[in-house]
Parts: sequence; structure tokens; C-alpha cells
Amino acid sequence: VQLQASGGGLVQAGGSLRLSCAASGPTFSRYTMAWFRQAPGKEREFVAAFRGSRNTAHYADSLKGRFTISRDTAKNTMYLQMNSLKPDDTAVYSCAAETGGRMIVSTMWNPSAYNYWGQGTQVTVSS
Repeated sequence: VQLQASGGGLVQAGGSLRLSCAASGPTFSRYTMAWFRQAPGKEREFVAAFRGSRNTAHYADSLKGRFTISRDTAKNTMYLQMNSLKPDDTAVYSCAAETGGRMIVSTMWNPSAYNYWGQGTQVTVSS
């Protein structure tokens, strides 16, 4: 499985960006796909996940209401719509996939639960 993230860039505070993560693989609809982010000097942080087997979206509590995760199974692509961006959202955003259908909600936040990772895309929010 290969994951290709794109869509990052420089945006002013209050603006929006949409990230995309294109995935290969014949059973994309069954994957759990997630976004993580890592700011300089900080640990990798869970952003959101889409549990393919249950068709459910899950978010970090601090980001609910501003970020929306979605997917297009026809395009094998996951999206992250980010609105009302803040300078604290500045980070490298990476997409990840768990392809074995074994994901449980309590472990979605854990990077170790994912077996494939894409390269990151930089998001910079200026004040």
C-alpha cells in the first residue's frame, strides 16, 4: 500500500485548507485511514481517522468542529478539510492506514496501530 499526501501550504489564520491522501490497494474501503500531525519539537499528534469497516469518523477532541475527515472510495482518496486555522495548527501532516481491518476505537490515536504511512505535507498558518 502506498499513500501520497498533498494539499499543504501557507495560509493566514482563519483560513482553510484541504489535504488529500491518495491510497493504492484493492480494499481501500475497508482500511482505517488517519491523519496525524507533528509540530517542531513536539510529539506526533492524532488528528482524525475514518474507520472504513464501520464508515465512521473520529476526531481529536481539541479539533472537533474545525476539521472534517472524509473519503472518496471511487478515487481511493481521503481528505481533511481544515477550517478556521490557527497558528498552532502549523505542523507536518501525515496520513496513515491500517489495512488489516483490526482497528479498534481505543487505539486510533496511537501511531503504532497503523501499518502504512505516507510522506508528510507541510501546513503553515501565519498570524
